[in-house]
Amino acid sequence: MRYNLTARRNSLRILAAAVFALLVAPAAAGSPPALKAGVFDPPRQAPDFSLTSSTGHELKISQYRGKVVLLAFGFTSCTEVCPTTLNTFAVARRKLGPQAADVQVVYVTVDPHRDVPARLAKYLGSFDPTFVGGTGTEDQLAAVRSSYGISAEKKIIGNDYTYAHSSFAFLIDRAGRIRGLMPYGHSPDDYANDLTILLKE
Repeated sequence: MRYNLTARRNSLRILAAAVFALLVAPAAAGSPPALKAGVFDPPRQAPDFSLTSSTGHELKISQYRGKVVLLAFGFTSCTEVCPTTLNTFAVARRKLGPQAADVQVVYVTVDPHRDVPARLAKYLGSFDPTFVGGTGTEDQLAAVRSSYGISAEKKIIGNDYTYAHSSFAFLIDRAGRIRGLMPYGHSPDDYANDLTILLKE
């Protein structure tokens, strides 16, 4: 599968920023307020994409300008990491109270064969009815993963399969810029902290 040079360069920039974000302190000491996530400094514009939404309509990250977006990647057949992540998002969103109306969770599948829009909608709705999923062709999803520096490897297990994939989440501000990268395992309180900071900007 081939990607153009620009996509490769964008992917490398995102990956480099992600590594840097995880190695540095989230914010300088004594500089309130501090994100719990690794910080993108300077922020990076979130690469836009066009996929099929779990609602059956077109899904573009740019359509949520004006809201704070949590963007993550996974699949509905995942038994551990994905449901834990989505539950964390749901709990964090509830902690925000009325402010939650300005937060959008976008979950892009790595398994287009199984994750058709209706399945994504039912799965995500079990966590929070506002969550939106994204799916598409293998090539479309691979291009999105490339632009965000996401890895996804199909693993055959007998007559079945699963995926090993990147499990961090991107925090995107109201202007459509990637502001933070949250590794798997952070608490709902950490997400609520960071979302509240971005919502106040």
